[in-house]
Amino acid sequence: MEALIALLTLAETAERLRKSEAQLRWMIHSKTAPPSAIIGGRRMFREADVNGWIEAQFAKEAS
Repeated sequence: MEALIALLTLAETAERLRKSEAQLRWMIHSKTAPPSAIIGGRRMFREADVNGWIEAQFAKEAS
């Protein structure tokens, strides 16, 4: 049996990043947002990708 992949909506991801949905949409447009995909007509983010993106931002600032 495969493990379930935790998916986040645009609104949930924006909340995690403490951004508005409009700000996150702009980040997607400017290719500065965590990876996402359109699934069933909705923009979705893998929770692991969002967490990894946050960690990468901290690592980038530390270097």
